[in-house]
Amino acid sequence: MDQKNGARAAHADQPARDANVAAFVEYFQNGCKPKASTLGVEIEHFLVDNTGQPLTYSQPNGVADVLRTLSARYPDVSMHGDDILGVAKPHMNVTIEPAAQLEISAGPFESIADMRFALGEFERDVAAALTPVAGRMVALGYDPMLVAADKELIPKARYDIMNRYLSAISPSGPRMMRGSASTQVSIDYTSEEDAAAKMRVASALAPLLSLMCDNAPVFEGTRAPHRLMRAEIWRYLDPDRCNTVPGCLDAGFSFADYANYILDVPAVVALDAEGEARYDTRTFGDIFADRTMTHADIEHALSMVWPDARLKTYVEIRPADALPIDLACAYEALIKGIFYGPALGALAAAFEGVDAQDVDDAKTAIMERGYEAETFSRNAGDMCDALVEMAYEGLPAGERGFLDPLARLVKQRITPADVSEFA
Repeated sequence: MDQKNGARAAHADQPARDANVAAFVEYFQNGCKPKASTLGVEIEHFLVDNTGQPLTYSQPNGVADVLRTLSARYPDVSMHGDDILGVAKPHMNVTIEPAAQLEISAGPFESIADMRFALGEFERDVAAALTPVAGRMVALGYDPMLVAADKELIPKARYDIMNRYLSAISPSGPRMMRGSASTQVSIDYTSEEDAAAKMRVASALAPLLSLMCDNAPVFEGTRAPHRLMRAEIWRYLDPDRCNTVPGCLDAGFSFADYANYILDVPAVVALDAEGEARYDTRTFGDIFADRTMTHADIEHALSMVWPDARLKTYVEIRPADALPIDLACAYEALIKGIFYGPALGALAAAFEGVDAQDVDDAKTAIMERGYEAETFSRNAGDMCDALVEMAYEGLPAGERGFLDPLARLVKQRITPADVSEFA
């Protein structure tokens, strides 16, 4: 039996399977851009008061009140009943994560300067909203003060369901939801082949990107025991939906392959006819065995996997910890220089033959030895130097300066965590 017919036999109880794969493929094809040139970024933050204690969602002058204050400048407000969950304006969307981490999604922007301006505007707006508690915004990979399990969840059914499911699997569940914060950069793709190359390179680079952007000096109230604390959380969270997408490092990886990956993942959170979240551990393929998924169904399903690189109508690169603005822009410059320059093809070729176990081994080595680790048969520090050089070469001359803050850390073989006030 050939592979295609074998896949059909495996899903004989899903008569809508082919139609759903086709719906995903069409969704991804619609994401192809004429030119790959823009960047989007998401940065999650902890809001703290003047004593350094994290603000909760519901406390007086807490995160809900911060969102209400921001709504004067970000007038597109998202509510669930009486609860405010987000505010937005063009190119800037402010939402909250499970334990009220404040997330800014900015872009897409052609230039890093425009991104830097938008992030600076957001930082000033939040600072003004925090005036009643003399608070501030902290960008770290992990909560610097509290044990994750002690933190309040925001009033959102999706997160209640995820908490129930993930907490039963591993201690990483509440730690991911309540304690962690990240920087995610989104990049364009122009074709199925371009998307596959970017997925392959981003997935292979995940250990090195995690090292360069390691910014979790504190873990569960004590000094972090090693590098890459967020990567360790994701590693043990839920193998069905985290780490390296199965097959994405292989030649010939396709939109259909990613669709099948999504369809075979347990949903955990499913949407009913009214769009309300419901607990359901069937796979998406089983839930939609007899009907074709809508655009909203597809977008929800895509949101329920959290690998190192995630495919939507863009490629989302997810390994970096939350970073302060200057380092976040430096990281964006690194990604832009690598993925929008000649380095992409060279790296795609260099990582031929690398598999998911190699990536996982690289993470383990970096957790143990940092820049001195051996990764993919090379010194991790040397590989990071090479990535920085490739990025400088791939960036327009006017944007190379944005990379400098991160390049300086790499040159010194230190990470953002080493220079953090919480170190």
